[in-house]
Amino acid sequence: MVQLSIVVDMADKEYPVQEQDLRALEIRVEELIRACAHLKDDNKTLRAQVEQLSVERDKLLENNAAARVRVESLIDRLKSIETGS
Repeated sequence: MVQLSIVVDMADKEYPVQEQDLRALEIRVEELIRACAHLKDDNKTLRAQVEQLSVERDKLLENNAAARVRVESLIDRLKSIETGS
């Protein structure tokens, strides 16, 4: 193995950095960059889904309220028919 002239100073101790250590670190950094990009994509997709579901929920709430008004109106009409008989 080739030992590089790079030396890391950690807590007043010097540790020589070997080429394989640098390569392993480089690979790990690349993996983290890819993971970060993947997470950003996932986050973007999830935010779009949340927005879509929020719009759908609002429409359902409006439909529910309209249906409630119609049912209450029907009940009132039925009550008035019963009382009129």
